Amino acid sequence: MKERAGIQSVEVGFGLLEALGEAAGPQMLRDLAAAAGMSAAKAHRYLVSFQRLQLVVQDPASTRYDLGPAALKLGLASLSRLDPVRLGRERAGALMERIGHTVALAVWGNHGPTIVHWEESPQAVTVNLRLGDVMPLLSSATGRCFAAYASKEAIAPLLREELARAQKQGRSDVPGTMAGVRAMLDEVRTRGAARVVDVLLPGIVGFCAPVFDADGHIALGIVALGPTGTFDPDWDGAVHGPLRLAAQQLSADLGWRG
Repeated sequence: MKERAGIQSVEVGFGLLEALGEAAGPQMLRDLAAAAGMSAAKAHRYLVSFQRLQLVVQDPASTRYDLGPAALKLGLASLSRLDPVRLGRERAGALMERIGHTVALAVWGNHGPTIVHWEESPQAVTVNLRLGDVMPLLSSATGRCFAAYASKEAIAPLLREELARAQKQGRSDVPGTMAGVRAMLDEVRTRGAARVVDVLLPGIVGFCAPVFDADGHIALGIVALGPTGTFDPDWDGAVHGPLRLAAQQLSADLGWRG
């Protein structure tokens, strides 16, 4: 398809706004120009126009430039219209095809992590999971992911209940003490994802990677699961690597700057 004509100067000038957005703080003209790949004189002309539009402000004392109130207004308007589940649904199919295994999306519901979308691989084995199912915190990758990143107030009662139940049942495939739970959740945060092998479902491996919103709160979990015979269970392997990258990209698109 023929590329539509645009206004090149607008595209060039956007490089300055993009550089400001990626910078850790206000920038000097020379550094901003270098980051945008243009001369200081050229960058200055763009910045004068951006200041008039309040997209950029300049500190009179330091002469450094930063994003202005109009940029904030546009950013907040964009964030208010973002729907994490919709964006996740749009990308789940491509991720499923890339890793060759079933992909699901989960959000925090009234009773815990809840499956809200299911993208089943043609080679998938039958698992007894459905849309609307609430996942356990200790024995599922989804639950462990949310337990690691959700607010302590939200997960504490559910964790205590599950831990007591696991202790009563004498389970050895989940932590048996609160210290063990904390160690498990620390590993989830270190790895950037949760993993279970033969825990919730026999013969099934599952990963869940967190997606964060602009405030750093977990917005949803992206889940991948498949049979132990064909599913790569390794950290940074054929499943975990692409899954974590997809979660990081979706987080960035939601405004997360972690």
